[in-house]
Amino acid sequence: MEHFYTLQGEGVHTGKAAYFVRLGGCDVGCVWCDVKESWDAAAHQHMTTQDIVAAATEHSGRLVVITGGEPAMHNLDDLCHALHEAGCSIHIETSGAHPLTGLLDWVTLSPKKFKAPLDSALAAANELKVVVYHKSDLEWAEQHAAKVNDSCKLYLQPEWSKRDAVTPLIIDYIKLHPEWQLSLQTHKYINIP
Repeated sequence: MEHFYTLQGEGVHTGKAAYFVRLGGCDVGCVWCDVKESWDAAAHQHMTTQDIVAAATEHSGRLVVITGGEPAMHNLDDLCHALHEAGCSIHIETSGAHPLTGLLDWVTLSPKKFKAPLDSALAAANELKVVVYHKSDLEWAEQHAAKVNDSCKLYLQPEWSKRDAVTPLIIDYIKLHPEWQLSLQTHKYINIP
């Protein structure tokens, strides 16, 4: 759908230079999705693996974030291989609703209520990032935290349109449950892609 060089705005790697590759196609359909135009894969340009690698390596940074839409709907084997060959580290942002493909260096799993994550995706997660839209999402986050590996980083992130209401709830929750950390969409605060 699009690709651009910016800073990672959220989670463990906040602030790092990163080349984002947003793949079209999503069958999860979150009501609060901020990139709904990504849902229809056929509506977007098609690029070859070589074109994506060439675009990603035009910049100094070698961190590539594959996102969507739902990027795990695509077979990422060839793309990951080519990016690794070019010296890139590969991160994915996924709902975990589809099997993961490709050799990935970091898996950020953001589960959605509309389509449950697979056990294999939960086991592979390096980072569990739960978007909090309502207070009940905190209990739902704990249900997923119980399914990830012991080294997985746990993040709670306010849904952007509800941030004023839910951020104080998240802060209070983290104070009581310090195994969690706060993730903010810093890219939206500083107005970068």
